[in-house]
Amino acid sequence: MTKRTNPAYAIEGVYAVTPDCIDTTDLLRRARLALTGGVRILQYRNKSSGAPQRLEQARALRKLTHEFGIPFIVNDDARLAAQVGADGVHLGEKDGNIDAARTLLGKDKIIGVSCYNRLPLARSAADSGADYVAFGAFFPSTTKPNAVMADAALLLRARVELAVPLVAIGGISPQNAASLISSGAHALATISALFDADDIVATAQELNNLFCVARSLRAGSIDYRPT
Repeated sequence: MTKRTNPAYAIEGVYAVTPDCIDTTDLLRRARLALTGGVRILQYRNKSSGAPQRLEQARALRKLTHEFGIPFIVNDDARLAAQVGADGVHLGEKDGNIDAARTLLGKDKIIGVSCYNRLPLARSAADSGADYVAFGAFFPSTTKPNAVMADAALLLRARVELAVPLVAIGGISPQNAASLISSGAHALATISALFDADDIVATAQELNNLFCVARSLRAGSIDYRPT
């Protein structure tokens, strides 16, 4: 696998995934608040709108992420990602293969792959050139109420076996996310807990602070004694 080293493509921290939203103005408002709070990656996900609105929204979000200097990922649709100049695409199990996406997008773009609760699928994705893999759902999710469930032990195993970043997803909030970071998640993907929050900026900051605490713990700068 060819390694891509552009630091702008680091998958780490709060990974915001947009909710379905037919009101583009409101979507951009909420996305701006999330990025203001410290979101490190933004993924555009829209399962309800037609192609014209999806193109409009993706272009607007691409412009916003340029403003904040963070990667912009498109969910499921490599052609849309290419059309708007996104930094990459996120593929589910039925969304096409890595080779086809790589051919369309180029070698320097990010390709992420959903691996649910299946470590063998993640191994295969990494071997095929995925830049990161996503596991979950780790908690009940309002976005995907019937999603297969994963547990934190999967992250521990994947962190040992895989050389690509690990993204955790599924029902993640500031109240339950710390254990996933300590188990090996490089990034936390969140939708409802962030975009439906009363204070989106504060929620993004709370999630971001969990990574700051984890980094401090690893560096030994916090004397942490569980009570």
